[in-house]
Amino acid sequence: MQIHYISEDNSILNHFLEEIRDINIQKDSMRFRKNMERIGEIMAYELSKTLEYKVIEVTTPLGVKPTSILADNVVLCSILRAGLSLHTGFMNLFDHAENGFISAYRHHPKNDDYFEILVEYQATPSLENKNLIVIDPMLATGQSIIAVLNKLNLDQNPKEIHIAVVIAAPEGIAYLEEKLPENCHLWVAALDEKLNEKNYIIPGLGDAGDLAYGQKL
Repeated sequence: MQIHYISEDNSILNHFLEEIRDINIQKDSMRFRKNMERIGEIMAYELSKTLEYKVIEVTTPLGVKPTSILADNVVLCSILRAGLSLHTGFMNLFDHAENGFISAYRHHPKNDDYFEILVEYQATPSLENKNLIVIDPMLATGQSIIAVLNKLNLDQNPKEIHIAVVIAAPEGIAYLEEKLPENCHLWVAALDEKLNEKNYIIPGLGDAGDLAYGQKL
């Protein structure tokens, strides 16, 4: 697996990362969603540099100009519900992409810290020979990403798999490195310190889905 750390160089990305973490700014859910969308746009731009392009001729009012355009077919697939705002940012740039949605959540069968990842909903196009971009704000243990990829039936042979996360823990990255093949790319906006005893990212930002859309039962 190839890993890309986007925030290593200073850019406006770090401004948006600061705002989604700030406990005072987090009170404005609309601003949180907008910042997630902006982060998605920046991540999509950086990811786009690694895709394949083809040259076409564009006719202008005054002549003809050779121009490179995206040659790869892209499928954006976000993990519900937290990934929706980030998905919008990717969709703003990959406006010709196909789109898929899949659910994944922690199920605590014994009402304690032990959990299983349940994936119960899927609505996705064919992935055959396409660039699959899986979108999720948080990479904690990595179990959700693996469960989602298994559910997506990857025997369809996507051309490449890209996983885009805003905040990641080292434990989750190590888990994906162990489980995923070389043709996978992991895009990380910010690398955090660790997981706590409940497997939440420290310092993290809290529950991205709740911050964007309100608390759930």
